[in-house]
Formats: sequence, C-alpha cells, structure tokens
Amino acid sequence: MRKLLVAILLAAFAVAFPKPAAAADPFTGYLMAHFTGESSTAQQIYLAHSKDGLRWTDLNNGGLVLSSNVGTRGVRDPALVRSPAGDRYWIIATDLCIGCGQDWPTSINNGSRNLVVWESTDLVNWSAPWLLNVAGAIPDGRNAWAPEAIWNPATNDYVLYWATNVPLNGATKHRIYYARTSNFRTITTPQPYITRPGAQEIIDTQIVEVPAGVGNYRYVRTSGDGQITIEGSNSILGTWTTLGNLSGIGLTGSQVEGPMWVKFNTGNSWALYLDQYASGRGYMPVLTGNPSSPAAYQLPASGSYNMGGTKKRHGAILNLTAAEESRVLSRWPSTTTINRLQSYNFQDRYVRHANFDVRIDASVSPAQDAQFRLVPGLTGTGTVSIQSVNFPSYYLRHSNYDFVLAANDGTATFAADATFRQVAGLADASWTSFQSYNFPDRYIRHSNYLLRIDPITTATARADATFRITT
Repeated sequence: MRKLLVAILLAAFAVAFPKPAAAADPFTGYLMAHFTGESSTAQQIYLAHSKDGLRWTDLNNGGLVLSSNVGTRGVRDPALVRSPAGDRYWIIATDLCIGCGQDWPTSINNGSRNLVVWESTDLVNWSAPWLLNVAGAIPDGRNAWAPEAIWNPATNDYVLYWATNVPLNGATKHRIYYARTSNFRTITTPQPYITRPGAQEIIDTQIVEVPAGVGNYRYVRTSGDGQITIEGSNSILGTWTTLGNLSGIGLTGSQVEGPMWVKFNTGNSWALYLDQYASGRGYMPVLTGNPSSPAAYQLPASGSYNMGGTKKRHGAILNLTAAEESRVLSRWPSTTTINRLQSYNFQDRYVRHANFDVRIDASVSPAQDAQFRLVPGLTGTGTVSIQSVNFPSYYLRHSNYDFVLAANDGTATFAADATFRQVAGLADASWTSFQSYNFPDRYIRHSNYLLRIDPITTATARADATFRITT
C-alpha cells in the first residue's frame, strides 16, 4: 500500500511539474518563426532552420507556413513556445496587418486588443488560429503588440507578456503588461510588468533563462526602449536590475529592435538577434558568453552568419530535438536544386546578373552569377520567384520594365515585381516562359541581351521570351 501511495504521488508530481524536453533529448538544431515585411503575405508565419544557429535555410522554399484568417488577417512578431514536457507547442503573434486595412496611427491608437494563437502537438500540424483578448481588460488599452511567453516554475504556468499603448499617469505610451496562463485560451487579469520613465516607450522584450554559474542572474531580459537595455533577475515576476545596454558596440533602439534570443546547443554561448529595422536589413546576431554582461557582447565576424533568402523580421527561435528536427524538415523541405535559365534563340547564353543588372551571356564567370533557385512566389499562389544563389536575399525583379537583381525589402511592391507565373514556352511548349504577376500582359524576355518585361506580339519576341530551366 505504501509503495502504491508513493507511486501515485510521484505520478501526480510528474504531471504538475513535467520535466523539460531538454532533460530527455539533446538539442540538434534550431527553428525560427518570423514574418518578412509589410505586405499581406509577408505579415504571416514563415519558418527557417539552422544546424548551427547562425546559418539559416528557409523552410517551405521560402513560402509562408501559416496564415491568419482571424482578426486583421495578418500577424507579426511571432513567439514560439514549447511546454515543459515537450508535448505541446504554441505560436503567439501580434494581430496586425499594416497596409492591408490598417495604418500605423490607427494600430497604435485603436488597434487589435487580441493576440493570434496556434497550437500543435508535433510542430508540423497546427490548429486553426484563435484570438486571445489580452488588452481588453486594461483600462483604455489601445492595442496588443509583440507577445512573448516563458514557463514560470514558481507559479507552474506561463507568464505571457506584451506591449499595450495606454494613457496613464499623464503619459500615453507603450508599456509591457503580463498575465498568467496555462493554455493560451484564458488568462489572469493583466498587470503592469515594465514601464520606463517619462514619455519613453518600451515595446519589444524577450527573456532568456541562464544556467547556474553563468553571470549573477537566473533570467536576463533584453528590451527595445530607446536602447537595447539588458536587465537581470532571479525571478520572472520579481525585481529586475538594469545591467546596461548595447550602445557600446554601436547598437541602439534607433537602429535595431525585436530582440530574439537563442542559446547554442553546445557550450555556454548565446546569440541575441536584432532586427535592423532602420536600414531594412532584417535580423543580425550579436554574440555573447554571458547574457548579463553588456561588455561581453560582440558583433559577428563578416561572413560568419547567413540569414537565408527571405528577410527575417521580429520573431523567435526554438532549439530542436532530433525528433522535432526530423519532423519539421520532412514537413517543410527546402529546395536544393540550383538552376540556370538558358536562352531559346541564343542557346550558348544564360540569364545572369552582373553588377546587379540582368542580361544573357555566354561563358558566365563566376558561374554562380548565372545560378538561381526557383522558389514559391513572394506573393500569389501557384507562382514563382527567382532567387540568386550567391546573393540569397536577392531576387530578379522588374523596375520600370527593366530587370535588376535586388534585395527583398519586404514590401508588397517588391513581392509583385519579383513574382511570375511559369507557363509553357511561347516559342516552344517544351521550354518555359515567365509571365509577370503584376503586369500579366508582359513576359520576361531579352532585348539586346538585356532582360526586361514586354508584351509579346511577334515571333522574335516569343523566342526572346522562351527559356529552358536547366542545371
């Protein structure tokens, strides 16, 4: 009887205090959830994978993985949350779609009070999204932005925290609020969590847990509040101590935002990813062996990281076990096919970029200038975009009907200009032609060896607009 009672108590303890997934299975990779820009398709959920936490490959060939059909029908700032037992996952995101029914002034002063939530038991099959009202109970709370969540062993549930614009004590500004939840469907009454003095706002905050023996604090949080401010605490809901900021390495809130932590799977070192919103370049990593020491942060060496083909905006990274990694990569494989586009009527010539202009040439050197990946279109369905191999965040796009190789800036205009429909060749149906997405009466063709989009009305133009996709 005594043994039975002990077994029952141990089972109950295991349910109430499940072991972290890391205790059972070592981590072997990384999964990033993010959005890419300001268009309706860019403000959805995208995923990327890495083996080392620094070099990223877009999953689903760079196409979106989840899209919201609730609230504003757009999502930004996704957080990835794993249960302590590793048997359940959530994606929590800002319910916001700039340029698709909302503008910044409206979203700041009368935006959605909801977050968008998805749930999964395996990281690959996700529920329909639902809305979680987090700011409706905050007096005159005007929006809910940039959510994050962390398991709190002190209360045996999650601390969910986000930014809300609130007029309070003579200042209308974004402050961080929190609530507790066990299922991301119901929450406790929201409480103030972080505020800054005077008119200073704070919007982006993310907390990382630090192992014993590294620094002086169990938890470190980094926030965008005019600086990239670093704070430490031994309790998630306790007192936090300001430790400094990243201005010493030239990074302030006027340049970067959206701090995103990842602990590397081997050793005690971290990358803090920061979204270079001011220059439009997306995420970059800053490296450290001690998150609680501002002096320990270092800019990465040139060429030491690669963010993949899509721009990566404010998101989150989850360390993956081998089983999780296998499921994710099986569900959303990445293209490894490298193609060249051979001219139909000048078959010794191939599409290539040269000084970011685009033309057809023979004997291309270096060879990578004529190598591309045909990936799912940046907008629309059943479309393709043409991604450079040696400049993986750059795509072929038309501009004033001429072609250039340009970095994806995340805008709807870029997405449309860089998207095409792959159709049977206009001169030979066994070859391929590319119809412009936003000018469907025009096709990619060469003229005097330079690429452009034109209406196709003659036999010569049909030959100019026909290509073979080859390796």
